[in-house]
Amino acid sequence: MGIAHQNAAATTDRHGYTRIFFIHVLFIYTCISCIANIVLLPVLLPVALLAKRDKRRKLLQRLGLALECPGKNPHRHPVIWIHALSVGEVTSALSLIDGLKKSYPQGSIYFTTTTSAGFRLASNAAGNSADRVLYAPFDLFFAVRRFLRLLGPDLFILVETDLWPEWLRQMHRLGIPAILVNGRFSARSMQHYQRFSMLFAPMFSCFTLVATQTRADGLQLERLGLPAAKIHNLGNLKFDAGQVLQKDGGSQIRRSELCISDQAKVLICGSTHHGEEQIIFSAFARLRRIFPDLCLILAPRNTERAGEIIELARREGLTMNRRSQSGRSSADVLLLDTIGELAACYFVADLAFIGGSLVPRGGHNPIEAAAAGIPVLYGPYMDDFAEISAALIRDGGALQVHSATALENQINKLLTNPEQAVKMGRAAADFVRKGQGVVSRHLAVIKMLLDQKDDSGR
Repeated sequence: MGIAHQNAAATTDRHGYTRIFFIHVLFIYTCISCIANIVLLPVLLPVALLAKRDKRRKLLQRLGLALECPGKNPHRHPVIWIHALSVGEVTSALSLIDGLKKSYPQGSIYFTTTTSAGFRLASNAAGNSADRVLYAPFDLFFAVRRFLRLLGPDLFILVETDLWPEWLRQMHRLGIPAILVNGRFSARSMQHYQRFSMLFAPMFSCFTLVATQTRADGLQLERLGLPAAKIHNLGNLKFDAGQVLQKDGGSQIRRSELCISDQAKVLICGSTHHGEEQIIFSAFARLRRIFPDLCLILAPRNTERAGEIIELARREGLTMNRRSQSGRSSADVLLLDTIGELAACYFVADLAFIGGSLVPRGGHNPIEAAAAGIPVLYGPYMDDFAEISAALIRDGGALQVHSATALENQINKLLTNPEQAVKMGRAAADFVRKGQGVVSRHLAVIKMLLDQKDDSGR
């Protein structure tokens, strides 16, 4: 009993120290932020006013200006601010935003993002559910303060991780509940957080609740010092994004739009990184000698590398169309150099490879490919999605290859044995269906936080 009291006291002391440390660290950060405001505003404001329309809007909104917000809802319907850094996080957020709008049709939902690509995708995909799509404010004292005053959020939702000290400090001071959703904490990212734990531990403690994708993610946060009571394993939001895609057959993209014949076999390689395209093109060129009707869709993680990738294909003697340029005739390779179409394109393919996994980049989320009901392949470097990728393999929907030669051989086997490919595809789709219901679990937690805020009278 004495030990329990000692442990409880130690925990209280530790958390009390964290709160005190948080105040001191963030106070220093705020002072620096105010100085940065004074120094940068005379520079950024003229640049914003003289810039082209889209860039002007971006800079002004990031400075807390030109937000076009209607203000606080007079009938006390909830005002929710949800933030996603860029394209990947925006994609994860879409099913949650749709669920929020259905749950709070009279509420106000503001969806922010940081990058231009994320803003375009959010505007196109969330336009019917979000009341406003905006650029997020710079982490500067006056920009954040003006942003919060105009929006007046009752709840802040951060999708995955785009942590900013001044955002969290001001919301903490104003008593605005903050929840981090779809939290993913790889060993690599946790090394970074632990190295700078004096800053990150207090920042994480500012969240009312952290919803993780897997139990392993939650354990990583506990090692950082976050109380277990704040951590909820609610699953990956992309499982429910996959449900939407499964229902509508992968959006409106059809093979004819991509200049791919219905008879062709299609390999899609999603979110590839530097060093992988050369491996893929070499393997694909050899496979074409065996399967002359094989077509490749390649979606690089960074579309700005298009010129480099086109040159790599040319060296292998492969013809290429660019999706952004609407080719009129078929080609060996379709370069998917557009934003937000990868998930839908998985549905026109026969098998998929997940990029970032043949080179040590941690891999990418295989759920969107699995939702299409096709076999999924990835290399040995799936560290950032270790639990999900291992579970998909256990369920029979994916295979891991450990070399370029093994990748080529496995594609050959699946094309030669269509029955095995169909079986794997069904297992992949079943894996996604089993993981669904994530949005409803998030909505239950969000309702609890909003109800608690109403009861507090804030």
